[in-house]
Amino acid sequence: MRIHITSVFVDDQDKALRFYTEKLGFEKNNDVPLGDARWLTVVSPQQPDGPELLLEPDGHRAVRPYKEALFADGIPAASFAVTDVGAEVERLRAAGVTFVQEPTRTGPVMTAVLDDTCGNLIQLVAWE
Repeated sequence: MRIHITSVFVDDQDKALRFYTEKLGFEKNNDVPLGDARWLTVVSPQQPDGPELLLEPDGHRAVRPYKEALFADGIPAASFAVTDVGAEVERLRAAGVTFVQEPTRTGPVMTAVLDDTCGNLIQLVAWE
């Protein structure tokens, strides 16, 4: 068993696609129209055949309260592995990304948390 697709709920798929590709560096993998929404996935350029991240619309009535509660409590909706958290923070900050948690060591990992502009906090993590 392996992870094939996981999702983050976004308030605007076009805005999310721009952020996740232009800022974070993911690549668009699928973009299939489904009525008012799309089956819109991105992948890591280091793993083009790896797990996909579905940029899923947050229109379901249960999603927005869930997202708002996580965001208010500072809980990331997803976690992405990087080699060097400090270097990624510098690169992303230069691209205009806002961080809500600076690089922080927690035991054997370094983490930082960013705002994806679509209603989510995203954690960057590197095992050191």
